[in-house]
Amino acid sequence: MSPDEVARVDATVHGRVQGVGYRFFVLRLADRLDLSGWVANEPDGSVRCVAEGPRPVLERLVEALREGPPGAWVDDVAITWTPATGSFASFGVRPRGHPGD
Repeated sequence: MSPDEVARVDATVHGRVQGVGYRFFVLRLADRLDLSGWVANEPDGSVRCVAEGPRPVLERLVEALREGPPGAWVDDVAITWTPATGSFASFGVRPRGHPGD
């Protein structure tokens, strides 16, 4: 895969990441980075983010996920890389209990 090829990252962020503006931190960053995908709170207290874009840009997103916004405490970020599907037109916040893609 060349650096300019579009990839997909599926990241689950564990720690104190709900109730601290984490999803909107991710939304603003994804918009600035021109990524498509979604972010959502999960029932277990984690936050899941699925994003597509150029791999180097996604790596910047992953680094930011590891830091989080002020007030968040990130213990771990589980990352899975896959080929992009092209199924997203934009980046959005999904409700808890969403069915995924």
